[in-house]
Amino acid sequence: MFDVKDRIAVITGGYGVLGSSMARCLARQGAKIVILGRQAEKGEKLVEELKALGTEAYFGKADVLNKAEVERVCAAVVQLWGRVDILINAAGGNKTGATIAPGQTILDMDIDAYQQVFDLNLKGTVIPTLVFGAQMARQKKGSIINISSMTAQSVVTRVVGYSSAKAGIDNFTKWVAVEFARKFGEGIRVNAIAPGFFITEQNRTLMTQPDGSYSERAKDVIRATPFGRLGKAEELNGAVVFLASDDSSFMTGTILPVDGGFSIFSGV
Repeated sequence: MFDVKDRIAVITGGYGVLGSSMARCLARQGAKIVILGRQAEKGEKLVEELKALGTEAYFGKADVLNKAEVERVCAAVVQLWGRVDILINAAGGNKTGATIAPGQTILDMDIDAYQQVFDLNLKGTVIPTLVFGAQMARQKKGSIINISSMTAQSVVTRVVGYSSAKAGIDNFTKWVAVEFARKFGEGIRVNAIAPGFFITEQNRTLMTQPDGSYSERAKDVIRATPFGRLGKAEELNGAVVFLASDDSSFMTGTILPVDGGFSIFSGV
């Protein structure tokens, strides 16, 4: 079960905290890994690490907001390995201006920063889905895994831009799942994982103090999580392998929480 051996997995933003953990996990399971991102130094370093785990790996330099660059990476991967089996849209992030600081209201939000965060998270998921989804349509098979968030499902204060984009990812996931199934057949599935709260480079300043201790916000999140702690990056990997494999073959359009119970807890 959960066999992904020799499958070709593309991970956008794959050198981030969560994406790199997924890449290492899939590599250990025998998948061939493509890391797609803008930062060649980080991407190439991770590729060498993945090769040391005994798998084949490739770095494709592209901005997820530039369709032509993503298309070039897709063409290179198909030329190299002949197909694309898995797409994980892990590129994303936040910006200070799209976050409501203590003492501010939404009326103080920087609309340009909001647009940038919205584009990076939502448009940065749409473009790779269209590009690699076209290859999957030709193959009549493939699994696309988007990254949603708890901020899409309930109001998590301060992160208005990020929340809006992730809510869009939920809708896009469901919409494309239906579209691909009806137009290209049941072999192409589109699902999303909705992580709870993890420490990443994007949220580190919100969740930790300069000395590395938890911020008051992180403590609030922990109190609202029945497990009473933040998640570890590797705790997303079981859901990734499941959705990437044929053992989830009757699942599409699903938003799968991996959140320590955050989404079901009322706080009392």
